Amino acid sequence: MQSLNLEQTISAWSSLTKTVFVPHTEQDYKHLVELLDSLIDRVGENKSHPLASMMDVIGVLIENYEAEHIPELEEVA
Repeated sequence: MQSLNLEQTISAWSSLTKTVFVPHTEQDYKHLVELLDSLIDRVGENKSHPLASMMDVIGVLIENYEAEHIPELEEVA
């Protein structure tokens, strides 16, 4: 396993914290949805694109927010 260069990680993360974060408000959520839409437009289905894993992470953050804050539609029988 590769060792973590903490100083390099701090520097890289500091530049991303305004873009990638756990959403706590509807405004945060909307920001991430807009970001994901932009990434989808740019990355598409290309799993080898440098931003493909970022798109996956943003998607998980959005899914977690929705599971916690957005009620599911009930199935009509």
